[in-house]
Amino acid sequence: MSLLWSCLLVAAVGMVGMVTPHPRTSSLHRLTRQLLQQYHKDVRPVYNWAEATTVYLDLCVHAVLDVDVQNQKLKTSLWYREVWNDEFLSWNSSLFDEIQEISLPLSAIWAPDIIINEFVDLERSPDLPYVYVNSSGTISNHKPIQVVSACSLQTYAFPFDIQNCSLTFNSILHTVEDIDLGFLRNREDIKNDKRAFLNDTEWQLLSVSSTYHILRRSTGNFAQIQFNVVIRRCALAYVVSLLIPSIFLMLVDLGSFYLPPNCRARIVFKTNVLVGYTVFRVNMSDEVPRSAGCTSLIGVFFTVCMALLVLSLSKSILLIKFLHEERHSGQERLLLCLQGDSDADESRLYPRAPSAETTGSPVRQEHQVQPDALKEAWLQLQFINNSLRTQDQVYQKEVEWLAILYHFDQLLFRIYLAVLGLYTVTLCTLWALWSRV
Repeated sequence: MSLLWSCLLVAAVGMVGMVTPHPRTSSLHRLTRQLLQQYHKDVRPVYNWAEATTVYLDLCVHAVLDVDVQNQKLKTSLWYREVWNDEFLSWNSSLFDEIQEISLPLSAIWAPDIIINEFVDLERSPDLPYVYVNSSGTISNHKPIQVVSACSLQTYAFPFDIQNCSLTFNSILHTVEDIDLGFLRNREDIKNDKRAFLNDTEWQLLSVSSTYHILRRSTGNFAQIQFNVVIRRCALAYVVSLLIPSIFLMLVDLGSFYLPPNCRARIVFKTNVLVGYTVFRVNMSDEVPRSAGCTSLIGVFFTVCMALLVLSLSKSILLIKFLHEERHSGQERLLLCLQGDSDADESRLYPRAPSAETTGSPVRQEHQVQPDALKEAWLQLQFINNSLRTQDQVYQKEVEWLAILYHFDQLLFRIYLAVLGLYTVTLCTLWALWSRV
């Protein structure tokens, strides 16, 4: 009886197996096993070895993560795509339930050795272990990557600078006879594609132009595709925080030239402006990018303006010091004259004892007093004349030095105006060129 029930159960299972269709996963499993069973990933997937494998590339810039001017590095986030044809991974979809596309592990198939020549750091990208393969053998490898690449960054026109950095793709070992490169999309579409770019950063994407050329080396000819990523800085924040305050500070310094050259308050005013320059320059150094090979225009201009300010301040200090010495020397000469006159007065107040011949007659004494009074008046007039001459000499020297320094001050003022005008015209020109791009 148990044997009969066992036979009936086996027959029922067989009938159910004949009626129930094979699930779709079984076709996928058979297809994957058939494709990879005798596949050799170390061999370039072509039947004719003389035929080159063409790898089609595509690039889309997602974001500019960092621009390191000091180390000449550019860090970008990219959407990168590689498409090539594998002649060993094609199948007839009608034999496998019309399966048109499957995913296969990238480590199990042959992949081109495409690198970026400008790499200066490890590639940071999520580990995507699978690629898509369609029935004709076309393989699509799509992945996001973070590229830290070397780039010649120029900051002369900061904050209106435009950077052009290149990303060059080529095979590291295979020549153009083995691996050729091509564009997956039209080059104009690649150039103007900004849909995936994040615009809320400091940099704005202008274009991604691309070129194809053959690199000729002693080891062979290699196919290369170069993508030129052109970006420009969003300058509005720097105009508000740097350029406008710097122009106000320069105008204040320019107004100090209207103070008299011999005014001590001018030294105090210019010293305060110099302190303001120094504080502003220290704060500005954190925002202005520094490069060993190039100095920004705004940094050069601030250095020139600070040099003119120090020169004007030194001139005012020397003028005040010279005028003080001249007045001090004039006072010394005046004191010497006063001392000489006081000695004369003393001799007059304590005259020598008269002789016996002159003390007798009163009439003779009266005649002697009159010449002494005239002589005293004459000495007083000489003293007044000498003091006036001394003061006049000091005043004339002051006037001469003031005239010389006044002309020098006018020269500095004109130079300052020329520098400020040249700086303004240059900034406006750079802004206009920056806006047109």
